[in-house]
Amino acid sequence: MPVGVLGSGKYVPERVLTNQELETMVETNDEWIVTRTGIRERRIAHEGQATSDLAYESAIIALEKAGISAEQLDLIIVATITPDMAFPSTACLLQDKLGAKKAAAYDLSAACSGFIYGLANASNFIATGMYKYALVIGADTLSRITDYTDRNTCILFGDGAGAVVIGEVPEGRGFKSFELGADGSGGELLKIEGGGSRRPATQQSIDERRHFIYMAGSEVFKFAVRIMGNAAEEALRKAGWNKGEIDVLVPHQANMRIIQASLNRLELSDDKCMINLDKYGNMSAASIPVALAEAVEQGRVKEGDRLVLVGFGGGLTWGASAMVW
Repeated sequence: MPVGVLGSGKYVPERVLTNQELETMVETNDEWIVTRTGIRERRIAHEGQATSDLAYESAIIALEKAGISAEQLDLIIVATITPDMAFPSTACLLQDKLGAKKAAAYDLSAACSGFIYGLANASNFIATGMYKYALVIGADTLSRITDYTDRNTCILFGDGAGAVVIGEVPEGRGFKSFELGADGSGGELLKIEGGGSRRPATQQSIDERRHFIYMAGSEVFKFAVRIMGNAAEEALRKAGWNKGEIDVLVPHQANMRIIQASLNRLELSDDKCMINLDKYGNMSAASIPVALAEAVEQGRVKEGDRLVLVGFGGGLTWGASAMVW
């Protein structure tokens, strides 16, 4: 059974945090941030707004575009590293908000690669005939785990959610391949140490700021430059495509230099790449689905186009998919 995207949607909070505002918070400046990352602003959830709230807004749009009601959903997967709480899962909270009474629901943790992992999970459920419709969401509220005294990380992250409804599509369309991978030996390079069973929350862990994102930036950068190209090329190989057949590349929006390295590796021009990094920064699992939904909204993606989605994240993890729209 060919499986693909039936509808997509995105949501980003209204609050904008600009580089100029960050200049008043830490020792940095707009030129430094733009030159090294390509980011000019990012969105920040308002007080009281949680990941399930962002996910809900994107889900409503995706369901509407797909022409599917929440009651028809068989499965909900939310890829996130910022769940509303440790448990129940954000997916279960979302299931209740949507009224998707018959849907199984669970969260998936693969950081910025999470949306690709979620697509691979859900598409297999549908391809086997176990389920008919699935909702896959990448949603993160990174402002809640960002240390705004750390100038190396606070310039990077923003909040948002992107959603797709997937199901059976016409022959020749849909997902053609997935490439997933992980290298746990790099787990120490990108992490939140506090709050888990290894380092439960204590006054000391709070004082030491162990509950915020830690990233070894240069090491993660080197990993990303290598793995983005590798993963995309492997997805192409599995699909039986060559580089010249890519119509649109939808990469994880982490850093403009990483994206440019991927374009060079795949021998693609800038006009074949969906980039919104400058507006939203790195939204972790939300990054790829928001970019995909925006590309569809802008008419950048047309029926029959060949897309490659590719990302990397903490874990360390990576994922890529080749698909026909």
